[in-house]
Amino acid sequence: MALDPDLKKAIVRMSGVEKDKLLLRLVAKDAVLTERLQFELVEEGKTIDERRGLIRDFIDRTANLHADTAGWLMMDMRTVSGYISRHLKVTKDKYGEVELMLYMLNTFYDNNAPLLQKYNSRTDKAAEYIAKRTDQVLKKAAKLDPDYHIEFADEINKLLGWVNNTASAHYARIVGLPKEWVV
Repeated sequence: MALDPDLKKAIVRMSGVEKDKLLLRLVAKDAVLTERLQFELVEEGKTIDERRGLIRDFIDRTANLHADTAGWLMMDMRTVSGYISRHLKVTKDKYGEVELMLYMLNTFYDNNAPLLQKYNSRTDKAAEYIAKRTDQVLKKAAKLDPDYHIEFADEINKLLGWVNNTASAHYARIVGLPKEWVV
């Protein structure tokens, strides 16, 4: 919502103490903004590796829950994906987003491949989700500096192997995923 120009002028004329109180109240109402300011101002951006590590640990724990069905597995992946999205909003870490998304998808396959092996009505939604997420991560990886492409090549090709040879193969063809990611 855009601010009325008169309101903007009135805010600018407020005393510093009043503005500070107002700013602190407003920041406290937005959890992502609060975390972002914590990361930028207090941690000075130095904790990015620790933050990535925490998400990797969460991925490992979640992937090892051994869900009963592909549907539950998809729900777990969506939960993890939300943490990765929040990490990006807080840190603006595009490299980390690609790294963590690849790690998530490969780890879930490594730990739960039997649930995603054959395409059927029970694996349909998870297969579609995985194919779309794979497409997203490939597009995001392609936008990164070409020097990073070599770093991601093995993980991307591992993921493409999974996606093109399991329940997700149908959706991989629809989305147009390659069989191999060439650097």
